Amino acid sequence: MSARLQISTPALESLGLDESTWRVLTDSIFPSAKTADGIALAVRYCQARGLDVLKRPVHVVPMWSRAQGREIETVWPGINEVQVTAARTGQYAGLDSPRFGPEVKRWFSGRAKVSDGWQDVSVEVNFPQWCEVTVYRLVAGQRCAFTETVFWEETYSKAGGASTEVPTAMWIRRPRGQLLKCAKAAALRAAFPEEGTYVAEEMEGKSIEPEELPVAEVTGSVSPAQPASKAGTEPAQQPAAKADPPLDKPFQAKVAQLIHRAERAGAWQQAEDYLRERFTGKALAYALDQLEQADTAVIDEAA
Repeated sequence: MSARLQISTPALESLGLDESTWRVLTDSIFPSAKTADGIALAVRYCQARGLDVLKRPVHVVPMWSRAQGREIETVWPGINEVQVTAARTGQYAGLDSPRFGPEVKRWFSGRAKVSDGWQDVSVEVNFPQWCEVTVYRLVAGQRCAFTETVFWEETYSKAGGASTEVPTAMWIRRPRGQLLKCAKAAALRAAFPEEGTYVAEEMEGKSIEPEELPVAEVTGSVSPAQPASKAGTEPAQQPAAKADPPLDKPFQAKVAQLIHRAERAGAWQQAEDYLRERFTGKALAYALDQLEQADTAVIDEAA
C-alpha cells in the first residue's frame, strides 16, 4: 500500500525514514498536509529540536504568500510542545486558571475557502472578548508572574486568510478553547522569551508576509513609495496608524506594575522587549523612561 503523498527514495533516505514510517506520517500524523515538502519540513524541524515527530509536537499549517500568490505549508509547534519546552528549562512554575472576558455574539460574512472551493458564508459565533493567562517562572529563586491578555477578534483564524472575516471551523466550534491556547502561548512567550514561539493556532489563516508596513506609525510621515495624487483628486486613503494609549493614570499604573515585576525578577531586558512589542510613540518613550529610571535606581542602591 503506497503512501498518500509520494516522496523519492533519496529524499526519504536523507530524512532517515523508511516507507512504512512515511506512510504513517502522511496518513495518520499529518492527514491534512497537502505536500510531501510540508511533512518533510516537519520532520526536519523535529530532528533539529530533538523531538519525536510521531508524538505530533508540531503541525503543518498552510499560510498565504502574497509574493508567490499561493499557499505555502509551514511548520509550527502545538501549544503542548511550547509548554513542554518551557518545563525543560527547570524554571517553569505553573500557571493560573484562565480568565475570560464577557461573551459577545456576532455575525461574520464573506467568502470562505471550504473543501469544494470558495463559497459565500454567513455564520453567527458566540465568543469571549478576551482571555488572560498568567504563567510563572522561577527567576533568581523567586516565583514571578507573567500575564498576557489576548483578544478574540485580533487573534482568530480566518477561513480565507486576510481576504475574509469568516472564522475557520475550529474557531467557530471551539471559540474559548482556541483563544485559551493562544493566550497560553502569549504568556509562555512573555515568561520564556528565549524559548517561546508562536503556535499553530495563532498562525493558521495568517499571511506569511506582514500585512502592513507601519511607516507612518514609526516616523509620522508617508512612505516614499506612495504615489502622488493627481491635481483635483483626493489622495488614496491609507490605513490608519495604530493609536497610542493615552498617558493617563491607568496606563501609568500598568507600566508601574510591569516595572515592579521586572525589578523583583531582575528581568529588565525582558520588560524592555515587552514594551517595545506592545507600544509605540509617546507611550513607548514614557514606559522606557520609567523603566530606565527604575533600573538606575536599583544600580545606585546596590552601589
